[in-house]
Amino acid sequence: MINSNGQKIFKPEVLAPVGDFERLNTAIAYGADAVYLGGGQFGMRAAVANFDGDNLKKAVEIAHQNGVKLYLTCNTLPRNNEIDALPDFLRHAADCGVDAFIVADIGVLMEAKRVAPQVDVHISTQAGIVNYLTANEFYNLGAKRVVLARELSLDDIRTIREKTPSDLEIECFVHGAMCMSFSGRCLLSQYLVNRDANRGECAQPCRWGYHLVEEKRPGQYFPIFEDEKGSYILNAQDMCMIEHIDKLVDAGITSLKIEGRAKSAYYVAVVTNAYRAAVDAYIENPDNFVLPSWIEEETRKVSHRQYSTGFYFGTPEQYYENGGYVRSFDVIAIVDDYKDGWLYCTQKNKFNVGDKAEVLSPKRKPVEFDITALEDEYGNAIETANHAAMKVKVKSDIAFPKGSIIRKEK
Repeated sequence: MINSNGQKIFKPEVLAPVGDFERLNTAIAYGADAVYLGGGQFGMRAAVANFDGDNLKKAVEIAHQNGVKLYLTCNTLPRNNEIDALPDFLRHAADCGVDAFIVADIGVLMEAKRVAPQVDVHISTQAGIVNYLTANEFYNLGAKRVVLARELSLDDIRTIREKTPSDLEIECFVHGAMCMSFSGRCLLSQYLVNRDANRGECAQPCRWGYHLVEEKRPGQYFPIFEDEKGSYILNAQDMCMIEHIDKLVDAGITSLKIEGRAKSAYYVAVVTNAYRAAVDAYIENPDNFVLPSWIEEETRKVSHRQYSTGFYFGTPEQYYENGGYVRSFDVIAIVDDYKDGWLYCTQKNKFNVGDKAEVLSPKRKPVEFDITALEDEYGNAIETANHAAMKVKVKSDIAFPKGSIIRKEK
């Protein structure tokens, strides 16, 4: 696409996080161009389900059947006793058909080029790439893409784009949680609870409340920041760049990465849908891009900490209010089918006749929805759906598709 100034406009990739098959199918349905996930080893999210053995092959098949690329995280720094397992891990992933390895370690990069040269290699944000010299050297070593450090401004990214080969892809995080340490290289969790953040086991001690203790006053805790809730001196804000798609593309970013492999399927659906809609709106009119207000509002309907724009326009502040999340909506049901004026649903949270709700369907704007009648799975009229995972029918004049999310404001 060419804009009014004769410049070529590239449609950026929407890259969604995946932690299990539910989230994989959700990311695909709600508009991801590509997904990233972990295998059974060498990934930075030890607490999520991940995809090993035949599950990885199945995941690749699902993605490719829907025209979606799949990138495998291999971004830990492996220890000596793990190296022997690396070649077979990479070969298996290549045989499964993954589109790229995401790596942080030069040794892993070179081993990937040796044992699976047909698979692209992306350099993880864990590598801390902040300048064009480093990006170029990774390109010379065979990298197809670099995932830049989150600590860069748009001007920094633009310079890297201008001084690197045009076929080197640039990926940046645009949404989600941010680590308080540079490029995620944190030692707090390992030091405090012996869980190594650099091996996917972070306990997130940066989100804990801290107080000052004076050695001669044991048991007396003094807040470092005057707040009755505690002190969150290390607690980073979340990132949200949904309103700045045009600036991201102008800086030369080719892939917009959403953080959150440990987040819920609802989070994946809402945020992927929002960025899909934002990118499509930009491509439709790049010269006069104005983000529709409903898209920005969607990003606030998932659990999140106070948003910032990260380092793109300067240094973000810390989040001092608490260590948790803001959540304004609850998912009350998932649509399984539509027949004869009824939505066949699986209940997720209690709801009642008379409730006002919203329905979010893949690649669409949410629709306000009044719950006027309910039936149980046997066709009996009911006033409330109050049993976990119960099958319930919801009266509807609109045939919302399977996988649509019914939610209610808290």
